[in-house]
Amino acid sequence: MKTMKTGFLSGCLIWFFACGLASSCLVPVALMVGGFSSTLAADNVAGMVSPLLCPAGSTGEITTYQTTMRDDNGIDRPSTAYEMRCVDASGQVVRDSNPDYAFVWIGLLAAGGLALSGLLAIALAAPVGALIGRFFGKK
Repeated sequence: MKTMKTGFLSGCLIWFFACGLASSCLVPVALMVGGFSSTLAADNVAGMVSPLLCPAGSTGEITTYQTTMRDDNGIDRPSTAYEMRCVDASGQVVRDSNPDYAFVWIGLLAAGGLALSGLLAIALAAPVGALIGRFFGKK
């Protein structure tokens, strides 16, 4: 009974370690991809998150406008702002969701990266456990 308990605890510890290692790589990549894709492919992203943010019968539409942002030296620099507006069939703005679409998109990708790292850790837990057992096992 004691060896089963020890094996279970060591398996959980190995899974936790493998999940942390995998998520330390996958989640930052997902955040970077989400940040770039929310501006470079904004229309596609709006199509995917509009069912989450827009009321029924409306679709997400990306609008851009010129604005300024302050840089590290306190100087105002020109920039482009992106917003998603929920528009009904007649073209009326139903909801102005501002840049919320980007936060939702990046959060979904980060959650997907975390879930993928958990699944990857399950697949790698047995080989990593065997490798650790080989290194630290009785000789």
